[in-house]
Amino acid sequence: MVPILGALVLQAAYGAVDLLVVGRFGTTSGLSAVSTGSQVLNLVTFVITQFAMGITVLIARYIGENKKQHIGPLIGGSTIIYAIISVVLFVIMIGFSRQIAVLMQAPQEAVDLTSVYVRICGGGIFFIVAYNLLAAIFRGLGDSKSPLIFVAVACVVNIVGDLVLVAGFKMDAAGAAIATVAAQAVSVGFAIVLLVKKQLVKITGDDFKVNEHCVRALKVGAPLALQECLTQISFLALCAFVNRLGLTASSGYGVACKIVNFAMLVPSSLMQSMASFVSQNVGAGKEKRAKKAMFTGMGVGLVVGCMVFSFVMFKGDLLTGIFTTDTAVIQKGYDYLRGFALESIVTAFLFSMIGYFNGHDKTVWVMIQGLVQTLLVRLPLAYYMSIQPDASLTKIGLAAPVATIFGIVLNVIFYLWMNRKNVSVDEE
Repeated sequence: MVPILGALVLQAAYGAVDLLVVGRFGTTSGLSAVSTGSQVLNLVTFVITQFAMGITVLIARYIGENKKQHIGPLIGGSTIIYAIISVVLFVIMIGFSRQIAVLMQAPQEAVDLTSVYVRICGGGIFFIVAYNLLAAIFRGLGDSKSPLIFVAVACVVNIVGDLVLVAGFKMDAAGAAIATVAAQAVSVGFAIVLLVKKQLVKITGDDFKVNEHCVRALKVGAPLALQECLTQISFLALCAFVNRLGLTASSGYGVACKIVNFAMLVPSSLMQSMASFVSQNVGAGKEKRAKKAMFTGMGVGLVVGCMVFSFVMFKGDLLTGIFTTDTAVIQKGYDYLRGFALESIVTAFLFSMIGYFNGHDKTVWVMIQGLVQTLLVRLPLAYYMSIQPDASLTKIGLAAPVATIFGIVLNVIFYLWMNRKNVSVDEE
């Protein structure tokens, strides 16, 4: 889990650098543009990551079942699928960048900059998709250290690019977007070289076609991707709700979201590492070890979550102050964090269970419970809070932990049902 956590730390830092540099050396409009545009980029990145989870789980399963000869066709076929996905995303983000900015209800002062940010990131979408595919492959092979190196390289390139383009050439949000794309491109090149050099898996030219293995990975990953897509769309809607409250609220929310990314690092790393670990043990017939991993993850996540909760709840203004010197933006960001804070605790339970279910190929259930949380709890509650006469970011932020608690109840019920079903099968 440690290498995955390290990679996620760097990835969060990588995303936060854009906002930090623009907040310090750019304009408030630029800060809002990066905040809104990065929400769109998060939608793409997180959906691709969940799609790629199917590859990670299936590679781990093939290793556990000693069927390594299937890994090459799986990777080759998946490469074709992801290339097609990249082309579609490229067309959408390049051709409809302004419409996306307007749909997100970006403040009027930030619409043009938001459109530019989305268009530039869309131009580099091939690198963003390729990075997530390569990271999924390495994790499935049991090598979680290499993705840590990839994102470290990307982080360094992004920091240098932001400082040169935003602080040096005053390119504002456009400079941050160019730095992001350049960093991903360098990281992908480095990852490809490392994959070829290590010779972790044998891939031939005949493997690069749609086959049963990549289709199987799609079946595992598609429910997760759909659930993540709708979840991220709900976050886009939430961003739009906040944008209606003005430029300061929009910027403050964007700053808070970067801090939230750090707060979610441990639960996210537990979920990703657990999916691969559980899948290998299920393939090897070691269910008890899989269950032990889930409960251990909950314990570790709870301890860390309590510490994060305390710091975010009571010192959140110090954290938001890192990204900007605007007092009003700092306060708005802190307002949201106070509502969100409980999420850092309850997510430890939810994400550990989701990792366990993913490792068992129960991705359809993971999709269902995610959609129920998002569409029936988080989004309606956030919207209701945003239209109140005394609407505040604190009340809007509360929607996240309330939805997660509801999700935990659903997952506990499903876990008990799954165990009872397995016991009945064993008795027969």
